[in-house]
Amino acid sequence: MKKLAHRVGVECRRSAPAEPNQNLSDCMYALTASMAGDSETRLDNQAEKEHVTRQPFLIGVAGGTASGKSSVCGKIMELLGQNKIDHHQRQVAIFSQDSFYKVLTPEQKAKALKGQFNFDHPDAFDNELIMKTMWDIVEGKTVHIPVYDFVTHSRKEETVTVYPADVVLFEGILMFYSQEIRDLFQMKLFVDTDADTRLSRRVLRDINERGRDLEQVLSQYITFVKPAFEEFCLPTKKYADVIIPRGADNSVAINLIVQHIQDIVNGGLTKRLNGCVNGYITPRKRQPSESSSRPH
Repeated sequence: MKKLAHRVGVECRRSAPAEPNQNLSDCMYALTASMAGDSETRLDNQAEKEHVTRQPFLIGVAGGTASGKSSVCGKIMELLGQNKIDHHQRQVAIFSQDSFYKVLTPEQKAKALKGQFNFDHPDAFDNELIMKTMWDIVEGKTVHIPVYDFVTHSRKEETVTVYPADVVLFEGILMFYSQEIRDLFQMKLFVDTDADTRLSRRVLRDINERGRDLEQVLSQYITFVKPAFEEFCLPTKKYADVIIPRGADNSVAINLIVQHIQDIVNGGLTKRLNGCVNGYITPRKRQPSESSSRPH
């Protein structure tokens, strides 16, 4: 009441008409207009706040080659009932780091065709484009994802259009290697599958889907894939919030993750302020065990 009386006094002093009755009338009119204006301002501020803080929940999924990362993402999509929904209406979107391989020079492409190029090294990926794409996702923009041809080792001219979603899964062997990229994820999953299983899957995939022969696949695995996994991928396992043994076969782990995602979507992302300041995700502070931007 004191605040109301004070505001009446302020508005009356602003009006300052000659007649007493007119003074009271003008005061009440000015106060009503002022309160209405404040109410509109509060609504505008609330709407702006909800718009600003609405951020997609970013989930990073890392793991060795053929560990089952894409299968885990696909299973999550399926259990959420999103796999048969039109792309415009989906609440969940999936991206692959494989889409962001750098465009090779003629010399590099010649090596790649012979199985002599290291696609498992951090420098093989276009991290600048990955970062730009991720920030566009954070800002709720429609993004256009490159399409990589693993037979010709080249980036195709066409792109895949992905529309804004509430939950975004980004999978790849080195998704946690760069701190700049790693810190954008609110949840980090590491798919942990034994080496024999990964090798057998890779052999079948590369022969059946990518036109390689067995000798080339094994040579590339021994020369590049296995050493790169041990040097660049495996050390990033420590950054994971959840480690998923056996990949998509681990239904217990995946069901728990799906329940968490459902809580996020059903709870309303506009109320989630975790990691966001003024509508932008702030880099998570490293724990003492996370000594540097690189995991080794």
